[in-house]
Amino acid sequence: MIVDTESLRLLEQALRKAMSAVSGHQLDAALTELGWLDMVEEMPDVAIPLVFRLLGETGAHAPVLNDVVLRAAGHAGGGTVALPFTGGCWVVWERTDKPTSALDSELPIHRVSEGKPLPLTAGRQALGWWLVGTSRAMLSLARQHALNRVQFGRPIASFQAVRHRLAETLVAVEGAEATLHAAAAEQGEFGFLLAKAAAGQAALMAARNCQQVLGGIGFTAEHELHRHVKRSLVLDGLLGGTRELTREAGALLRTEGCAPRLANL
Repeated sequence: MIVDTESLRLLEQALRKAMSAVSGHQLDAALTELGWLDMVEEMPDVAIPLVFRLLGETGAHAPVLNDVVLRAAGHAGGGTVALPFTGGCWVVWERTDKPTSALDSELPIHRVSEGKPLPLTAGRQALGWWLVGTSRAMLSLARQHALNRVQFGRPIASFQAVRHRLAETLVAVEGAEATLHAAAAEQGEFGFLLAKAAAGQAALMAARNCQQVLGGIGFTAEHELHRHVKRSLVLDGLLGGTRELTREAGALLRTEGCAPRLANL
């Protein structure tokens, strides 16, 4: 399905407005009102990158990963499904706002004993974009702090060590996004496996570098950074963590004896 530029702009505007106003179960309902289930069915190549990137950038959350995985498995959206988590665990992302013991306490994720094998490619694409979005949010917070914070009579953004951390983060995030675009063009399982791993690695780097740039304030609950750090740790673990996916990619390459072409350079 082809979406013109103006329609896409208006859709992004409506989605960002909804995500800036509510989160969790309320955002789930708002996205349904905006036609999320129809979008993920009729134009997943547009809907998945857009919605999940905006979730990361705004810091909002909704259990819509369920819909992506259910659709890929041939089921209707609107329900829940057990999702694999790093370390051989299984979790369910509830469509409620029930309290949770997860690292990111805002996410109603609960551990379950087991789950069924699932097609994970579309889910990994969605999580990759969510991780890219939250990485950009962390980078924006750190950049703004570096411009505003003055030490020794000048903004810390002028210090080489700070600039190197921000630049390193930007390169990692841009690389992860490029990998997601390349995987989407190829539409292969291996490509999205690598893209999810790259996005997870970029988010972990962003969390580490932006924490260093923000210094002590970045450790406080009053600052927004800690929410993005915890969010990125949880999202990285869903459907395979960065280390697990990297090992899985290496095992596949050893089995095949060659590396597939993921992009024409």
